[in-house]
Amino acid sequence: MSDTEAEIVVDDPTAPEADSPSVASNRSVDAAVSLLLLALAATLGYDNWRTGIAWDSTGPEPGYFPFYLSMILGAASLYGLVAAYLSRREALETFVTRAQAKRVLAVFVPTLLFCLATQFLGVYVASFLLITGFMRFVGKIALWKSLLTALAFTAAMFITFDIAFDVIMPKGPLEAALGY
Repeated sequence: MSDTEAEIVVDDPTAPEADSPSVASNRSVDAAVSLLLLALAATLGYDNWRTGIAWDSTGPEPGYFPFYLSMILGAASLYGLVAAYLSRREALETFVTRAQAKRVLAVFVPTLLFCLATQFLGVYVASFLLITGFMRFVGKIALWKSLLTALAFTAAMFITFDIAFDVIMPKGPLEAALGY
């Protein structure tokens, strides 16, 4: 390889460690997802069977098509469960390491808290807190920049949705205090 074709390699200092222990294998995750989908298919199948899965004089009853779709989902889930059980190659492959799981949870937990906070604080205050938190703790950005960006984004969201398009958004006590 000539000097002009040299590859530039940049190490990511925030990348997960290569020697991080495994949390779950592909096989266990495949089996868990197949079991969850099978439970969903059973629940949907039962509920649609209860509402009616036959044909009457006017055509199919309300649960006819959804019932058969849930049967297809159940069959696919059983296939996935059997395939996960029989797979030898994927049994040893790592699905997620501890370091990778920590990075995923660093995004998932605040997002879940955002959804909960939206119910009590409204979408604008919850968005302000989410953006500030992500920028400050995940992005390691200065507090004043995080607050300013979150305020600008939240104000733009409020102007766009509440004022310009008159969209009904979840509001909290702050909006009520301000008369919105």
